[in-house]
Formats: sequence, C-alpha cells, structure tokens
Amino acid sequence: MANINENYLCYTIALQSQERRDMAIGVLAGLGIEGFEETDDELIASGKANAVQQTEVEDYLNSEGLSFKRSLVENQNWNAIWESSFEPVVVGDFAVVRAGFHDPVPGVLHDIVITPKMSFGTGHHATTYLMMQLMRELNFNGKSVFDFGTGTGILAILAEKLGAQTVLAIDIDDWCVDNALENAEQNNCRHITVRQQNQPPQGPVFDVVLANINRHILLENMAAMQEITQPGGLLLLSGLLVADEASIVEAAENEGLSCFKVQKRAGWLALLLKKSFR
Repeated sequence: MANINENYLCYTIALQSQERRDMAIGVLAGLGIEGFEETDDELIASGKANAVQQTEVEDYLNSEGLSFKRSLVENQNWNAIWESSFEPVVVGDFAVVRAGFHDPVPGVLHDIVITPKMSFGTGHHATTYLMMQLMRELNFNGKSVFDFGTGTGILAILAEKLGAQTVLAIDIDDWCVDNALENAEQNNCRHITVRQQNQPPQGPVFDVVLANINRHILLENMAAMQEITQPGGLLLLSGLLVADEASIVEAAENEGLSCFKVQKRAGWLALLLKKSFR
C-alpha cells in the first residue's frame, strides 16, 4: 500500500519542442521522476520527494536553459486540489466520469465515479474523452482487455461496463494501483485485475489494448504492445499531441499495426490501430 504521508515534487517546465521534451523525459525518468504530463506549452514532471534526485534534476534543467517552477505537493491535500480543478468528463449520452462530489449527469449510459487521488495522467480531459469516444464504437463483449498506465482506472472500468470478460490494468505507481482498485470496487467491477508494473506482461495476449500515456512511453513499448495483441486485435492509443501523429503511426506500421481511425480534440490525438492476421 502507498504511504499516504509521502510528498511529491512537481516540476512545471516551459518546453514546447517535442524533440526536447522526449529528451528531457528520458533524462528525468532516470532521476526519480515517474509521472509526466504534457500540455501545449509545458512538461509537468512529478515524483516522490524522497526518490527524486533534486540536485541532479535541477542541474540538468539549468544546463539546458529550461525555465521551471518547483512545487511540493502533499498527498493529504490532493483531494482538495482535485475538488477545486477536476471537472467531469462527459462524452455525449454515452458516458460520464465524475468524482463523488459531483452531481450525477442525467441521460448517460455509463456513469463512472472515481475518488481522485495522487494518480497521474487523468487530468487530460481531451485524451480521456477521445479514448472513451473510440471505445464507444467497439464491441467489448466477452473480450480480454489490457489497460497500460491505468491511473485512476477510468478506462478499465469503462471496458468492464461495456462487457469485457477480463481486464488487466497496470501502472508504475503504487498510489495509482491502490486508487484504481478502490475505484473499481466503487463502480462494482468484478473482472478487473490491477498490478504495479511498468511494462506490458510477457505471455498473455489480449483482444484490446488501451494506452493513454505519452508519446515517449508509447514509442518505447510499441513492439511489446503489438506482441501482446491478438491477431486482428485492436489498440487504442492516446496521451498524444496532434504533432505526434506521424511518428506514432510510423512506429506502429513498423510493427505490423495499421491505423484506421484518428480522432482529434483541443490539440490532442487518439489513434485506433489493428494488428494484422499474418
């Protein structure tokens, strides 16, 4: 179980160049940073305060001439932060993702309630929306699903609600694992397994792979995701900026994956890929 008294260091870095972002992510990931979020103008990098090599991180950022702000986030204050900033994600009449302090949204097919905690990667409402929008078009009945970087478990929960027979959800952060388990239980899910893991598993194969992470991790794990997808299976990828499309599609095609649908929203991108039968 995660230590609720752990504090997190958060660096908000002014960085627009995707190439430099990828380089920074690669360096910072080796210095104790474990959570990354990208906006149009900034890279937000976070890690447990007792694990982040603060001097090395700041020396690197200064050496690269990068402007940054450092903040200390206390776990016990995280719910208050979410309550002041988190808004429900509403995908038409299909689904809503909301916190317990939000009123129910009438007229939607799937109501997902989460308890927001220190789970990175769930603030990108555009990418969550895009993933859910693509999931709406697919048949999950009786399917096996893998959710890579589950965060609060939103997509895993929706997959089960759509009829998935089994869902394996993983995340690198122990706090996310605890939070996803709590949220699965809160939504009466019975077919979701959550594990602390930073790479796709070796051995099992899945009908559908979901990955709403970031460009760096998706590129690094494209071969592994292809390997665990059934022939004819589907991969839904997001956490991407529109500018990432060409590099992601090229990497996917190099692994025998065909892109047959692209969705865009507010500068963000989601792709629907299919693995060939060969």
